Amino acid sequence: MTRKLLAAALALTVTLAGCGLRSASGTVLDAGPGAIRHYDSLDGVPITVTAKDFTEQLILGNMVSIVLNAAGAEVTNMTNTPGSFGVRQAMLNGSATVSPEYTGNGWINYLGNEKPIPDPTAQWQAVNEADAVNNLTWLPPAPMNNTYAFAIREAEGERLGVTKLSDLAGLPRNELTFCVESEFASRNDGFVPMLQTYGLSPDALGRVTHLDTGVIYTATADGDCNFGEVYTTDGRIPALDLRVLDDDRKFFPLYNLSVVVNSDLLRAHPELGEIFDELSPRLTNETMMALNARVDSDGDDPAIVARDWLVSEKLLS
Repeated sequence: MTRKLLAAALALTVTLAGCGLRSASGTVLDAGPGAIRHYDSLDGVPITVTAKDFTEQLILGNMVSIVLNAAGAEVTNMTNTPGSFGVRQAMLNGSATVSPEYTGNGWINYLGNEKPIPDPTAQWQAVNEADAVNNLTWLPPAPMNNTYAFAIREAEGERLGVTKLSDLAGLPRNELTFCVESEFASRNDGFVPMLQTYGLSPDALGRVTHLDTGVIYTATADGDCNFGEVYTTDGRIPALDLRVLDDDRKFFPLYNLSVVVNSDLLRAHPELGEIFDELSPRLTNETMMALNARVDSDGDDPAIVARDWLVSEKLLS
């Protein structure tokens, strides 16, 4: 997820060979028109798509590239750009013109705001308005919201009767065991403020274990802790039969997906808005979890996963 990838700005490109993360960067898979049609006005128009170097962004970057190619544009696919910094700089300097991005990431990490806006529409409108000075337009967001959450294995959630974070205050201390990342434990939108929001203190917990992100999912599924820090669209959630607890007091920032477009390009080709109005509403948390799982659990290629889904939805053929 973008918030933990900012540190990758100075990192070297890593070849994503494990867990099915085979980059299709530079390649745009062919597909025919469907609900998203071919536009003569886009024929030969150069568009460069950039996306980051983790599973979800590999899928989304390829999805955007395939859609724009089918619509008629001449697409350069820069999916698999290392880290948020590289993607943001490409959009700011004009070397890329379209990118899948998250509203909370834009608002907090790119534009430097400290307080998130709890309403998804208001958050999108605020980041779109603020980024206009950078000649960037954030198109209306998808329902999917890839933010922080806590999950519990389904059987244990049933036993404890927990479905939302406010249920935690009613549990005995020995059941309040957590697995979290070290970085999350020290964030101002992280673990301790979350506990305070839900009427808990660190002293009231049974055990807190600091683990790497990937290990948290398996540790939670194996019962090493009851509650594990997760990201809400991660494909390991359904694969490991985890139950995501509802953030019923709306503590965590919203990270709804938006397609960010160079404003000059969008003014010249407003049909881009029509294209993504077809795509974005179909991208829900459940959809993205299933697509991520095909890459992380099944080892499928992100570009093929993207094209298969677009065809299955009849967006393309």
